[in-house]
Amino acid sequence: MKNILSLILLLLTCNVLQAGPFVGHVYSQTSSGRREPLPFAQVYHIEQAKLIETDADGVFSLFLTGEATLVATYVGYTRDTVRVHEGIESADFILFGENELDESVVVARQATLSRLKPVRTEVITSAGLCKMACCALAESFENSASVTTGYADAVTGARQIKLLGLSGVYTQMLDENRPVLRGLANPFGLSYIPGQWLESIQIAKGPSSVVNGSEAITGQINMEHRKPTDETPLFVNVFGSTDAMYEANVASALQLSPKWSTIALAHVGGTFHSTDMNHDGFRDAPENLLLSFANRWLYYHPSGFQLRFGVRYINDDRLGGQMSFDKNTPVYEQEAWGSRIKNRGINGYVKAGIPLNEENTSNIAIILDYDHHEMDNVSGRRYFDGKQDSWFANLIWQAAVGEHHRFEAGLTGRGDVYDQRLSTLLYANVQDEHPLDLGSRETSVAAFGEYNLTLDDKLTFVGGVNLQYSNLYGWLFTPRSNLKYSFNDNIVVRLLAGRGFRQANLIADNLGVLSTGRTLTLDNGLNLLEDAWTFGGNLTFYLPFGADEDNAYLSLDYFRNEFGNQLIADQELHEGFVHFYNLDNGGHSFTNTWQADFSVEPFERFTVLTTFRYTDARVTLRGQGLVERPMTSRFKGVLNLQYALPMNKWVFDFTAQLNGPMRLPSFAAEAWGMEYSPIYPMLYLQVTKRFSGFDIYVGGENLTNYMQHNAILGADNPYSDEFNASCVWGPLMGIKVYAGLRYTLWK
Repeated sequence: MKNILSLILLLLTCNVLQAGPFVGHVYSQTSSGRREPLPFAQVYHIEQAKLIETDADGVFSLFLTGEATLVATYVGYTRDTVRVHEGIESADFILFGENELDESVVVARQATLSRLKPVRTEVITSAGLCKMACCALAESFENSASVTTGYADAVTGARQIKLLGLSGVYTQMLDENRPVLRGLANPFGLSYIPGQWLESIQIAKGPSSVVNGSEAITGQINMEHRKPTDETPLFVNVFGSTDAMYEANVASALQLSPKWSTIALAHVGGTFHSTDMNHDGFRDAPENLLLSFANRWLYYHPSGFQLRFGVRYINDDRLGGQMSFDKNTPVYEQEAWGSRIKNRGINGYVKAGIPLNEENTSNIAIILDYDHHEMDNVSGRRYFDGKQDSWFANLIWQAAVGEHHRFEAGLTGRGDVYDQRLSTLLYANVQDEHPLDLGSRETSVAAFGEYNLTLDDKLTFVGGVNLQYSNLYGWLFTPRSNLKYSFNDNIVVRLLAGRGFRQANLIADNLGVLSTGRTLTLDNGLNLLEDAWTFGGNLTFYLPFGADEDNAYLSLDYFRNEFGNQLIADQELHEGFVHFYNLDNGGHSFTNTWQADFSVEPFERFTVLTTFRYTDARVTLRGQGLVERPMTSRFKGVLNLQYALPMNKWVFDFTAQLNGPMRLPSFAAEAWGMEYSPIYPMLYLQVTKRFSGFDIYVGGENLTNYMQHNAILGADNPYSDEFNASCVWGPLMGIKVYAGLRYTLWK
């Protein structure tokens, strides 16, 4: 009887093994041959477009049907790809640390185009974030023609981006797929995210997914921060430049137990000395001190349950305006024109992932986010006080049916409370009795659904709808669709169409108007809900030559944005005024954007990336009709070259930009005697020397020493209506030389 029971048990065990999951082990390996498990590494299942995370022992499992391509990745390591066939029960993935690479390994690229995503997505890697100083997110796009970076005005130092020819307010900013940098945080928010805190940046053109809401119009920029599971107990970056800008960043990731890990991030920096290179009497850049701290946590249970939460705090104090303006003297006691802006904010979030089955083909995600931001802005005799409290909640259910179908559905809640007032100093310390009240309270709820169809490597279709109800604007319907089709392994086409809505913020979206002497006037019954459609496509050819054929490509883009309603801030209608009005009935506001990208590695460790973007942006302005949108560059060209010596001991980066002309507003065109800004070049160079555990880098920006002179109109009389610092089309400072050090302590 015992033998019979043993035989039955053996047969049952065999059956279980035959029906069991595929088990993978992800290891790191040093040059000495020693292997260690990589906990919480990421494994991507290409055919199912599914991301899996290893446990604390570097192990993962999943049920496979048919062949599968699995890619294992880990921050600071190479990636390993394994093709799994039926009958294979396990496999090992071997990843090598950056310091263990031999001469044949290619240096990491600054930017690549994702092969997998149905949306045209440009990925700036951690290596790309080190190609320049990248002090903040705003300075991370110099090698990209997709995103144009500039100043909102010549006084405050607020950096703004443009994507598809439109202001960055139409681009949804995401922090690991949480909407961030909204409202009052938007003008300076790009300066509050240190580049050295980031692991990567993904730039998706077009509205993309409905899961994150309806605010994306030109695209989404998603930031991936350093993870609590990083193998870096200590990372330090210090930086200094000739324009008196200094900063320090510290990151520390700690594995507290097999289930708990955390990362602490700290930043302190600023500009501690004023310069006036263009000799107009105004500071070229504001003096400022920025403090920023973040703490992120991860709890991971072997069942697949994940809990992520964190908090971030920022405090920014900046002083701009005339060189003689003293921040310690009351404004009404000074003749000098000055700008004093204080920003304070705190953000907290919780994300939970709950698997609903053992295979993790069905799961629930819960995202909760709260943001509080305050801005105190003194610009000349104008006072702007703003407070924002925002909350966001997202419940997402995801399920896969077979190999080809995936569904996402859920509910979203959002609340925004703005308390904003704009007033004018009348005399002494007395403000006017009737300030402009720009406060609002919006609450909205939404239901969304999205369907993803994947047919092998050939076709991917994503279609979704978001139905939202707002207490201010009623029902809003947002449909979006994305299609990717591969004619073969080397030719991929992408098409998209979608709608987006966003609530405009008069001052935060147009902060530069405070740096003018103009009077603000508003139409009665302004509609702050902006509505736009985006259509576009991308054709990518992967080219079979170069040292790395996977990253040799030619990409061609076309996108069109068209507004149904847009808030216009018009400085050309009447002299001395800024008019805010809605796009008139029958009026048009649209952009057409064409772009070509070419990337190749002619030989090992030498990469070439060149890109060119042309934009046709037009808007209907009162009194003018349909005209070219002012302060929007027609084109931008970028050439980036990188060469690395064996084992990346020396890395050389060179970037050249050609910036196209902008139509100047009529008053600026008259003052400067030119209808369009000139075409001008920008050159960047950086050299990095790598040692064991730390890098030293030196570089230069704006090596042609090109500057926009007389950037501030009426600078000699800043309290007149002729004063205007909002028309910035070029660099305000000349050559900048910098140096820095990065130290990484690996486990």
